[in-house]
Amino acid sequence: MIKRITLFYLFLLSNFVILDLARANPNYNSNIKLTVVVDGIRNQKGQICLRIYNNEQGFPLTDTSEEQSSCVRIQGTSIKKEFYGLKPGTYAVAVVDDQNGDYQLNRNFLGIPQEGFGVSNNPTISIKTGIPKFQDASFSLKTNKTIKIAIKYSLDP
Repeated sequence: MIKRITLFYLFLLSNFVILDLARANPNYNSNIKLTVVVDGIRNQKGQICLRIYNNEQGFPLTDTSEEQSSCVRIQGTSIKKEFYGLKPGTYAVAVVDDQNGDYQLNRNFLGIPQEGFGVSNNPTISIKTGIPKFQDASFSLKTNKTIKIAIKYSLDP
């Protein structure tokens, strides 16, 4: 009987230790919320599509390293989208004002966007700078965070 009680208490104690270690480990939290606010929307039809990337592969035009994505119907000049379940790490967000519902950024034969676009950190995007790099758009995510992206409808000068 004493052995059973001792084993029971040992079992409880070990579970509490494991739970405390899990809470103390910042990498254990996979319930981080990222809120993305997109401002400057010109069109009142279509949708704003957002992609969260966790590395440079495919950023910002394909879904190669996409962590999460979603599209939101446009209802004004601004939208807010919350993403849940992210792990601590480095991320970047790409946004498209998807007017024709094809879930991608349409570009002309020169590669210049024909729809609104934007990326986190709002770097300069011009013919000189080219497609934004992951390192220029990335940010560290350790706790819940809100970022703002200003959508562009033309390249920067």
